[in-house]
Amino acid sequence: MHPPLTLHRHPMCAEIIEAFQKCHVDHPVKKFFGECTDLKIKLDRCFRQEKALKRKANFEESKKFKEQLQAYKREMAEENKES
Repeated sequence: MHPPLTLHRHPMCAEIIEAFQKCHVDHPVKKFFGECTDLKIKLDRCFRQEKALKRKANFEESKKFKEQLQAYKREMAEENKES
């Protein structure tokens, strides 16, 4: 199963999505017998790559946020000690 095939949510896989959708339109019966399977496999691989990139970017962003939070906590602790 794949996520909804919306081009704006998956710009990295847009070309494969369009080819996959075209295959389904061009072969309404053959799609059930494996006509579009190669495109489906390519699409799944593209989604995995896209997800890995997003996961890495989110991890980096959370790492920066944690560092900022720790710096803020240290700053607040120092201000409390001075008071």
